[in-house]
Amino acid sequence: MIGSSSSGCRYALGDIIASIMECNAWDDALGQKLDDIGGESMSSAVKLPSQESHDESNEWLDSFQKPDPTAANLSLPTETFLKAAMSLKDQVVEATWKRGGEGWRKGIDPTVHTGLLGTAFACLRSYESTGRQQDLLLCAEIVDSCAVTSREFTRHVTFLCGSGGVYALGAVVANHIGDYQRRDMYLDLFLEVLILLLPKSYLIDSLSPTKNGCPYPFGITWIQLSSRVLEVSSVHPTIVGSFKKERTLSNAYLIDHVKVAQERALPVGPEEGGFGMSYDLLYGRAGFLWAALFINKHLGEQTLPNDLIMPVVNAVLAGGRAGASDNTTCPLMYRWHGTRYWGAAHGLAGILQVLLHFPLSEEDSEDVKGTLRYMRSNRFPHSGNYPSFEGNPRDKLVQWSHGATGVAITLCKASQVFSRDREFRDAAIEAGEVVWKNGLVKKVGLSDGVAGNAYAFLSLYRLTGEPVYEERAKAFASFLYHNAGKLVTVGHAGTTEHAYSLFQGLAGTACLLFDLLSPENSRFPGYEL
Repeated sequence: MIGSSSSGCRYALGDIIASIMECNAWDDALGQKLDDIGGESMSSAVKLPSQESHDESNEWLDSFQKPDPTAANLSLPTETFLKAAMSLKDQVVEATWKRGGEGWRKGIDPTVHTGLLGTAFACLRSYESTGRQQDLLLCAEIVDSCAVTSREFTRHVTFLCGSGGVYALGAVVANHIGDYQRRDMYLDLFLEVLILLLPKSYLIDSLSPTKNGCPYPFGITWIQLSSRVLEVSSVHPTIVGSFKKERTLSNAYLIDHVKVAQERALPVGPEEGGFGMSYDLLYGRAGFLWAALFINKHLGEQTLPNDLIMPVVNAVLAGGRAGASDNTTCPLMYRWHGTRYWGAAHGLAGILQVLLHFPLSEEDSEDVKGTLRYMRSNRFPHSGNYPSFEGNPRDKLVQWSHGATGVAITLCKASQVFSRDREFRDAAIEAGEVVWKNGLVKKVGLSDGVAGNAYAFLSLYRLTGEPVYEERAKAFASFLYHNAGKLVTVGHAGTTEHAYSLFQGLAGTACLLFDLLSPENSRFPGYEL
């Protein structure tokens, strides 16, 4: 497949080279362009963005053509990517954190997706890539500010759009710093969120303090969980002193907290309407599970034990089976606001990406495989792209949130998990070809822009080891290096709202540039681990 794609490779590189010749270099011009169109920071409006409203206008950039270019035309030294990444990260920090002042920050969006926490994530990625301690400390400062705001801002509990991201990132950053008291505080807050997601049947049947004659089925983890359900919720999440030391708990005390948990937990259902919360990555249970995976990756695999996490995984699988009950050819299906999305943000690709990280039974694995096969067999036949939702006839979107990009990354993960099934590797490569031919879109961000599309190639590079995919990722990054300022203006209709954010703006571009310093260790922020 790779060897037969040379003509497509030439066409896409030609677009890039032509645009590079016509556009100015990055440097200080980017900040000036953003200031010229009227904004100094992310909007402080408290609203949760949908991926539905503007995505259909994210057209492919296909106006530039040059004959027979080579990859050598696009070779930018590693030092150039590093300098650009640091410069862009500093601009994002200046615009979203330093300019506003303390009063302004109180009303800011505190999420990873479009808010201030995305700036913290970019600082963490800078620290991971460069070892720059100043960025780690800045990240911790921003996270603490977001923790204060998030408790009033959002009811969501996911990594990208809710408090789960604040607490997960806070715990990981504190661990890096060596502030273990702060780390444990954020872990306790995360456990408070977890209690909302445990199915009622699990709390009744499995978490009774006297089940099987064992007063504490999960040892200290259960003691922490049950004793802090109420206590932690009353603690202001800033670093002021320490939590109270563990108390001696009686069975009566534990049983009382189990009752509280039963009242607050969510039942299983095919969608959010009347059945609890949704299942998607941005706002649903899959998004919370990703936050748990993030914690376990950075703090140790059993920091959040499977005994507590797997009931949520099983609830997601049960919800998918219920949602697919009217479609015998697809084992799992989910709705978000009544629509059966396929993409990473709200649909199948994002939910399956999360499920693939957990130990699945043979039945569960077959259902995940069957769902991926259903998606592959129902692609658009001529382009190979994936519909944004079930039954959608419009072949328009090639981006992470909808279309081939997010599916390609999920297929890469599926190929790693189901390594004996060559079909998933082949499907990932095919989806990557769609991104290569059509992935130069109007926007810059991870969600619906060129930066997110570049990560599909980095996933394929780690999967296959083929240098062509690293070259393609660098080609897209080179396009951004020279065009980011113009794309922010065009892609966001002349406004700087979210222009510096992680998923819809320049913070995501900075993360891509940092990841290109070590492509073998690259990970799509908030999607890959």
